[in-house]
Parts: sequence; C-alpha cells; structure tokens
Amino acid sequence: MAEKLAPEKRHTFVHNGQKVFEWDQTLEEVNMYIELPKGVPTKLFHCTIQASHVEVGIRGNPPYLNHDLTHPVKTDSSFWTIEDGEMHITLQKRENGKTWSSPIQGQGILDPYAADQEQKRLMLQRFQEEFSNSGHLYMNTI
Repeated sequence: MAEKLAPEKRHTFVHNGQKVFEWDQTLEEVNMYIELPKGVPTKLFHCTIQASHVEVGIRGNPPYLNHDLTHPVKTDSSFWTIEDGEMHITLQKRENGKTWSSPIQGQGILDPYAADQEQKRLMLQRFQEEFSNSGHLYMNTI
C-alpha cells in the first residue's frame, strides 16, 4: 500500500493576533487542533460535531468556537480527543477528495497559492491510492 501523503505542515488560523486553531487535511478528513488553556480539567471541555457545524467550549461558558463548517461531514465517523493539552477534532469529509480551503466557513481561508498546493498534494495522494489499488488488483490476476 502506498504511503499517504501527510500534510507537510498545519495551517494556522489567527484572529486578532491570537492563534485560534491549526488544521490540516487528507483525502478523507480534516483535522483541527486547538491548544487548550492550562489549569482547566479536561472533563470540562466539550465539542459538538454536527453535519455542517462545530462547537467547542468549556462547560458553563460561551463556546470558544461556534461556527458552520465549510463543507458537510459524516457525523457518525467524526470525533474528538484531548491529548497533551490539545483538542484534536477529526472531521470525516462527506465528499472524499474534496479540497477544503478552511474547516470553518469564512474563517482562516487559505491564500490562493496555499490552496493550489493543498489541491495538488491531495490529487497526488488520490493518484497514489488509485495506482496502488489497481496495482494490487493487477498483481492478483497474474
């Protein structure tokens, strides 16, 4: 099986000089990374993933993020975890292979060059997967 082309780096969304989240994507998913404030018990954090919306916050406070997603996701295979002071949200794309310009609608959109590079990387990943799969099929028929 071909190695997946992992994102070379995370994209960062900064608002008013403060990092809100980082993100990257593969053919199948978009990953968001949110650095959590220190000293808050992890059980107080919550994340709600809906088909076209995500909400992140600390229980009893207004949400830190409360935005529509750029594209719809599969909620049954999207999830979130907390590890080493960071919330990791995995959004399963409803349309595999679609290049997202940002996870959040209207926020942190990639510049045209970065969007082009992202699309090329995903196209190469798709080609490698399809070639790998057809190669296995060919080898099995010999």
